[in-house]
Amino acid sequence: MYFRIIDANLNRATEGLRNIEEYTRFILNNKNLSKKLKNLRHQITQFFEKDYENLINSRNVVNDVGVDIQNITKENNKSDVLRANIKRTQQALRVLNEYGTLDDKYRYEMYEIEKEIMNLINIEKKTNIKSALLNNKNIYLITSQNDMDDSEFIDRIALILNAGVKLIQYREKNKTAKEMINIAKKLRQLCSMYDALLIINDRIDIAKIVDADGVHLGQDDIDINSARKLLGEDKIIGISTHKPDDAIIAQENNADYIGVGPVFKTPTKPTTTPVGLEYVKWVSQNIKIPFYAIGSIDETNINEVINAGATRVAAIRALMNANDINETVSKFNEVLNNANN
Repeated sequence: MYFRIIDANLNRATEGLRNIEEYTRFILNNKNLSKKLKNLRHQITQFFEKDYENLINSRNVVNDVGVDIQNITKENNKSDVLRANIKRTQQALRVLNEYGTLDDKYRYEMYEIEKEIMNLINIEKKTNIKSALLNNKNIYLITSQNDMDDSEFIDRIALILNAGVKLIQYREKNKTAKEMINIAKKLRQLCSMYDALLIINDRIDIAKIVDADGVHLGQDDIDINSARKLLGEDKIIGISTHKPDDAIIAQENNADYIGVGPVFKTPTKPTTTPVGLEYVKWVSQNIKIPFYAIGSIDETNINEVINAGATRVAAIRALMNANDINETVSKFNEVLNNANN
């Protein structure tokens, strides 16, 4: 009699594991989880291999009184199917432990796998939200205060926001932390007024203090995964890249976007060799996450950058020093809108 119980629950557990394995493999694209589930399925099957003939001979579908009992709940989407199979598997493993002496460690392992899967799904949801936040934000202002006093600087940012720029990075290398916080708070208020995103360059502490939308990191700054632990999964993290390996690593570490440059020689980084248009082209063909071309891009060369494959650009001087901000933003948008259509 016990063989019938074991057979039914062994089938239920292995079928459930296979279903979950396929979800992690083809929907979540997670090799590690898929491998864990496959190994778990094989270990459970091997445990009962010695009883294979008894299990098959005990099977009696025709006289099974539970065949016609319908499930009360119905799975409406793929997430419901996943959760249902996780619970079925855990329940079946409990039965196999009590009727078939299967070690309870497999059920506990399934609990941990469930936690990993749900955490990954939550991260992907937040990633999708952040992708939506970046959508249609094709002009990225990187600030530079230079000789402007604080009041003049804030007024200039307000004009740029009013012209239609929706993504701003506060970049400052010369002020104290206290001074930066005061300005960042004002930028936070401005961005909220204009429904724009505020990114802080390098300084995760300041980003947290002013509740910025994210941070932008350089190659020599804190790594992306550590930054996420400090900021949280709902914040945007971008990183500068200068070569294919940089871009590949950034994508593998789930950066929300990358900067690609400097495309042309720039006074902002006078000692840095430009990456040129070839790197822009490579990124456009090989990297899936959003990228912003940066480095002395203005109205005179933006078409070259677009022709190389960019659909988003970051600018400093072209916007901060523009004589007519509305006209400059309008020209940038015209070119970028054509590139994105």
